[in-house]
Amino acid sequence: MENEPHRWAPIPNKFGTFAAWTDGEGRLVRFYFHIKRAPRLDPTATRDDAALAFVQKQVDEYCEGKRREFDFELAPQGNDFQLKVWNALTQIPFGETTSYGALAKKIGYPDAARAVGAANGANPIALIVPCHRVIGADGSLTGFGGGLPLKQALLAHEARVAGMPIDLFA
Repeated sequence: MENEPHRWAPIPNKFGTFAAWTDGEGRLVRFYFHIKRAPRLDPTATRDDAALAFVQKQVDEYCEGKRREFDFELAPQGNDFQLKVWNALTQIPFGETTSYGALAKKIGYPDAARAVGAANGANPIALIVPCHRVIGADGSLTGFGGGLPLKQALLAHEARVAGMPIDLFA
C-alpha cells in the first residue's frame, strides 16, 4: 500500500478550486491552492474523486462554517524543523492568528522567525495545516502560496464563523 501511487482530486469550494493528494494508505500528503498546476505536481498520481470525497466533505463543512478542525491523517514530507513548524501550525486555534516570531518561540527557536517563515511557505498541506493563520509581527498580511487575497478571505471567513472582528487588518 505504501508504494501505491498517490491519488488526487480537485476540491471545488467557495474560495476556488484546490487540489488534494493522498498516499496509498489514504493519508493526506498535499493540499494545493492552484488547480491548474496540480497534474504537474505529481504526474504519477491517479485522479480519483471518489477516493478523496472525504477531503471534499470536510472542506465543504469548513466553507459552510460547520467545521473548525480537520480530521485527516496527515503525512507531509519535510525535514525535522519543517515538521515541527507544521505541527505547531495545527495548534493555532481557528479564527486566531500568530506571528512568525511567536511561532518560533513556541517551538523553541526564538531567533528563527525567518526559518519559520520559510518552513511555513513550504507547507505542503495548506489550509488543513493552517499556514494562513501566520501574519507579520505588525499585524500585516505577509506571503502566502495562495496569494494575499485568498489569505485575507480565509482569515475573514474564520473570524466571521468564530464571531470575532472581521476586519483584522484595519
